[in-house]
Amino acid sequence: MPPRPALGRRYAVTALVIGLLAALTSGAWAGARHRTSPATVTRVPSAAGTATPLTGYAIQSSAKVTDSTATVSSPGYPAQGWYPAGPRSTVLAALLADGVYADPFFSANQQKIPKADFQVPWWYRSDFTVQDTTRRTFLDFGGVISAADVYVDGHQMAAAKDVTGAYTHHELDITSLVRSGTNTVAFRVQPNDPDNDLTMGWIDWLQPPPDRNMGIVRDVLVRRGGPVALRDAHVLTKLAVPSLASADLTVKAQARNDTGAPVTAEITGTLGATRFTRQVPLAAHETKTVAFSPADTPGLHLTSPKVWWPAGMGGQPLYGLDLTASVAGTVSDTAHESFGIRDVQAPLNADGARQYRINGRKLLIKGGGWSPDEFLRWDSRYAEDRLRYAVDLGLNTIRLEGHLEPDEFFDLADRYGVLTLPGWECCDKWEGNVNGSDEPGDPWTDPDYPVAKASMAAEAARLRDHPSVISFLIGSDFAPDAKTETTYLDALKDADWPDPVVSAASGKSSPRLGSSGLKMTGPYDWVPPGYWYAKREGGATGFNSETSAGPSIPTLDTLRRMLTPAELDTLWKDPAARQYHRSPSPVFGTLKIYDAALTGRYGAPTSLADYVRKAQLAQYENVRAQFEAYERGATDTSKPSTGVIHWMFNSGWTSLHWQLTDRYLDQGGAYFGAKKANEPLHIQYGYDDRSVIVLNHRPTAATGLTARATLFNPDGTQKYDKSVTGLTVGGDGARGTAFTLPSSVSGLSSTYLLRLVLTDAAGTEVSRNVYWLSTRPDTLDWSGTTWYYTPTTSYADLTGLSSMAQAPVSATAATQSSDGTSTTTVTLRNTGSAKTPALLTDVHLVDAQGKPVLPVRWSDNEVSLWPGEPVTLTATYRTADLRGSAPGVRVSGWNTPERTVPAA
Repeated sequence: MPPRPALGRRYAVTALVIGLLAALTSGAWAGARHRTSPATVTRVPSAAGTATPLTGYAIQSSAKVTDSTATVSSPGYPAQGWYPAGPRSTVLAALLADGVYADPFFSANQQKIPKADFQVPWWYRSDFTVQDTTRRTFLDFGGVISAADVYVDGHQMAAAKDVTGAYTHHELDITSLVRSGTNTVAFRVQPNDPDNDLTMGWIDWLQPPPDRNMGIVRDVLVRRGGPVALRDAHVLTKLAVPSLASADLTVKAQARNDTGAPVTAEITGTLGATRFTRQVPLAAHETKTVAFSPADTPGLHLTSPKVWWPAGMGGQPLYGLDLTASVAGTVSDTAHESFGIRDVQAPLNADGARQYRINGRKLLIKGGGWSPDEFLRWDSRYAEDRLRYAVDLGLNTIRLEGHLEPDEFFDLADRYGVLTLPGWECCDKWEGNVNGSDEPGDPWTDPDYPVAKASMAAEAARLRDHPSVISFLIGSDFAPDAKTETTYLDALKDADWPDPVVSAASGKSSPRLGSSGLKMTGPYDWVPPGYWYAKREGGATGFNSETSAGPSIPTLDTLRRMLTPAELDTLWKDPAARQYHRSPSPVFGTLKIYDAALTGRYGAPTSLADYVRKAQLAQYENVRAQFEAYERGATDTSKPSTGVIHWMFNSGWTSLHWQLTDRYLDQGGAYFGAKKANEPLHIQYGYDDRSVIVLNHRPTAATGLTARATLFNPDGTQKYDKSVTGLTVGGDGARGTAFTLPSSVSGLSSTYLLRLVLTDAAGTEVSRNVYWLSTRPDTLDWSGTTWYYTPTTSYADLTGLSSMAQAPVSATAATQSSDGTSTTTVTLRNTGSAKTPALLTDVHLVDAQGKPVLPVRWSDNEVSLWPGEPVTLTATYRTADLRGSAPGVRVSGWNTPERTVPAA
């Protein structure tokens, strides 16, 4: 891969996780101004083993606080004029929630927020109450961006030089300070610089937030306990593969004597029906690792274990471990861990590509790159909605390049069967030792290594029991050098990390791990659909860790929520214009490459609506081709494809690129192109060899299938038709070739349509796939390939689509609701009397004001219908998202007039 220019690949300005995304999904960014007041007081119970998160903070710039640190961090301090902040909040997230600034996701509002306000430390202050001071009390926290001095009841407990790094974990014994009644915790949070700090940066994903995400973005816990604390509880699993007939479990935890006298702790555990116990003597202030295994606890050898599988391959059962430490018959501390039983292997194949196997079964990784909210606001429901979208799209994996979400994200991934590939990010401090002069990250100094090791240790301990986590990537664009790699690997070993460790997301190697087995060869900007079938660059061979055809123009509904009328005008009229909502990178700052292809293939846009409808066609065909090429290539005997991560799955703000679903969870061509490509039983066309193949991702073989291919001119005139019956295709990603289309067909126009239909033995349609193609192919200049795209020297001629006659589509809809969920059933029919098909007919569920109801999961959408053809679609969504309105269905398409029908 050629070196990436410092301003081209990715910008660094930071990010992490948190907030109130419900406002995000409703678009209510700058709500009513909150009254400035101290945060709510947190009541901390006395029970041993409790861990209570602080419920919120009062925050203020240190430039406006003249009182001493002892005064600010003592109970009773008035905090007049301070801003309320949530329990996990960056500074800017709090100010946005308080209505200080206008919606930063609209237009260029974010540019109006003064950066200077965030170049000084900010105070975070919170009160909590306790009644019983006989318990030991600890302050447990992480997620500080970038560093903080920590105070409790007027006393400094830790300095910023020790509390540094977004991922480090800290536990402070505050027993001697805690008083009965009100106590105060205060953090003096330092400004963040991802080029100099091991925190988080936004690279070139979006316009970076002015505060650079400084704040506290994970829970700060007040832990209560007795003389012996339980920490680091986890379960190591060893599944018998390939039989899956048994599993051996090893339970481990640390027992820590927090007193100055020797004690004997009784450690008791429960795992399902198995109960185990042990007496553990501990000297004063001693910590011991306590382990239970099948050798001493036969119940930890399971027969017929409940095995965890990715979505589509099986169920997602979880086990629970409960541990208790007691001293002299009194509970001192407790711990609980959820875990799944599964086996992950990821060897390199004969071509040097990493091939994942789950529970002994080979798996093509199909995923997307995940982005948190730009201001790190966490909302569990919003995260769940996105993960459900991933399952709906037929994806099995989410990659997190840094920006590692809180625990709830991985709990959700466990529940939904979505695999995750967490790792460190590129292009800033994390890769400062290896990215040379082409990226802005500063080289490491001696104090950085313990921060890196502590970061790796904390994340390994947090993620290791989640069955959804299948690897950790200790490098991204670059692999770590020897010293950094050893730092990470030592921490992973100490944490009993159970899964494959990968040296980089690119094709780099590290001294001990060797080759990554992944590639990062692009593209990141527009390429034609046929690009994906080449066995080179970003094409369907090996494991491509981040790749797509770049820009992804959202729906017209979303565009109107994010841009002014003048900006919308510029969007379709001026390809050379800088697009603030694309990227801060000069390489990705405009839509010039994308717009040239759109005009060259489909014809120049005539209006904003025409631009958007052409964009949806272009994104549908391109995303579909990307996944279809990798799907087909997975069973190739030479240079098979083993994984593809669409860059990206979603965006952290209102964006014009790198997204399968937009900020508001609306769905367009990119979304439904991916959904079509990844359907379980699927018929598809090969852009490279004109083959018609059937792919079967169901676990069992499909028999008695009939594949049919028909070619049409845009006016609907049929020019070719062929069927093959009696097809059988094995399961688990097997493919079968039905036939190959001829290289030329008499009378076929320069632009033409291909309709593929797959029916089962009963004659029921099980897959339909419609392509718009040209007798003039896209031509690529492979010699001109850069790190972000391969130029196209001539375009396919798809302008004939503009000549298609209008095709009327009738629609009827009805809705049923139960237990907070509604299902709207829609029947569409092409009622045209001529031959012209209705191409890419889109159905949007809307409320009485015509606004999209989101999120929604469609059985299918953006369908193409020939005259007389009907189709029935279903949409499932939360009833509350109608906001009390009756539902409607808005139908439109490439050549179908828009209309809305009632759906109550």
